[in-house]
Amino acid sequence: MPGFEESLKRLEKIVEQLERGDLPLEESIKLFEEGTHLSTECKDYLDKAEGKVQILMKQRDGSTKAEPFSPAK
Repeated sequence: MPGFEESLKRLEKIVEQLERGDLPLEESIKLFEEGTHLSTECKDYLDKAEGKVQILMKQRDGSTKAEPFSPAK
């Protein structure tokens, strides 16, 4: 299974090809299906990465406490 960067690069190439609009319908559908699969893979990579990110918060007694990362919205 390719990594996040490889999947994202391939997804970008697929988008470029589809945006040109010069592909036969059957090939466009095939690329669209691959693109949706890659999009799901990339989202999964990001979800897993977000789950692993932690922020260390300094406690009053000098100890540290790991807390889940909570992105600002």
